[in-house]
Amino acid sequence: MKFVIQRVQHASVTVENEVIGKIGRGYMVLIGVSDADDEAVADKMVDKMIKLRINEDAEGKTNLSLADVDGGLLLISQFTLYANCKKGNRPSFTEAGSPDKASALYEYIIEKCKERVPVVEKGSFGAHMAVELVNDGPFTIVLDSEKL
Repeated sequence: MKFVIQRVQHASVTVENEVIGKIGRGYMVLIGVSDADDEAVADKMVDKMIKLRINEDAEGKTNLSLADVDGGLLLISQFTLYANCKKGNRPSFTEAGSPDKASALYEYIIEKCKERVPVVEKGSFGAHMAVELVNDGPFTIVLDSEKL
């Protein structure tokens, strides 16, 4: 499982000209799922993401967690995080989880986040989405379950 976490001033996701998810300060997270992933992996990833101290304190040091800054989450499913560009010029996505498995884990992650974060917004699994954000920093972290 891969999470690309971008610390944002604000972010939104639009589907068919309608904003379906929007947050102020917090994290916009792209979520990639592989067939090797399960709920236990998702639990570890969510826990690590929520506890990350990547928000600035009064001295400008990255010392504060999402809860410390009352941040929200915008969670976006993104199978292209598992693109394999090793051969040729057209990426292969065979390492991405099957749509059924990925969708189920994506929804599981959303529910787990809602248990711990007051504001959780989401994209639409499998839809063409327009994502807008102001990356605060810029500050981007990649969490990979194989490296946790």
